[in-house]
Amino acid sequence: MIKITLQYIPIDNNVAFLQIKQTEITQIPFYYPIFYVHVYSSIFVLLAGFFQFSSTLLKKFPVTHRNIGKFYVFTVLFLSAPSGLFIGLFANGGIYSKVSFISLSILWFYFTIKGFTAIKNKKVTNHKAFMLRSFALTFSAITLRFWKIILIHLFHPPPMDVYQIIAWLGWIPNLLIVEYYIYNQLKK
Repeated sequence: MIKITLQYIPIDNNVAFLQIKQTEITQIPFYYPIFYVHVYSSIFVLLAGFFQFSSTLLKKFPVTHRNIGKFYVFTVLFLSAPSGLFIGLFANGGIYSKVSFISLSILWFYFTIKGFTAIKNKKVTNHKAFMLRSFALTFSAITLRFWKIILIHLFHPPPMDVYQIIAWLGWIPNLLIVEYYIYNQLKK
C-alpha cells in the first residue's frame, strides 16, 4: 500500500489510477483534491489500525493505544470515509461498483463512530467488535488489490468486470470473517 501511495507523490493528475479518471478530474469539482485526501489519509488509517489490535500495546501503553485510536477515528470520520463516499459516487464499473463503494464508506463511518461511542460509554466489548468491523473495512484497501491480482491471473476477465467484482470482494469477505470471529468470541 505504501508503494501504491508513493505513486501519487508528487501530486499529479495523470498518474496511476488517475490516468483513467481524467473525465472526473476535468468535469467534477473537487474530485482531484478529494481523491488525494482519500489516498493520503487512508494509508495512515491503515497503519494506525494495525497497531490497535496489539494486546501488548493496550496493556503496557494504554495512553498510546488511546491516542492512536483517536487519530484513527478522527481520520476515518472526517477524511477517509467521507472522501471514499464522494469518490464512490464516480466509481468505475457502473452502478454495481458505485453501490459497493458507497455502502463500504457508509458502513466504515458507522462502525467507526459506533466503536468510538461504545468506548466513551465504557462498553469495551462493543468497542472491540465495532472497531474490528471498522478495521475490516479499512483493510479492504489491501484485500481489493489482492483479489484483483488473483482474478486477473486466474481468469483474465475484462477490466470493468474485474472492477465490479473486486468492489464487493474487497470488503464483504473481510466483514464476514470478522463477524465469525466476533460470534466465536461471544460464545466463549
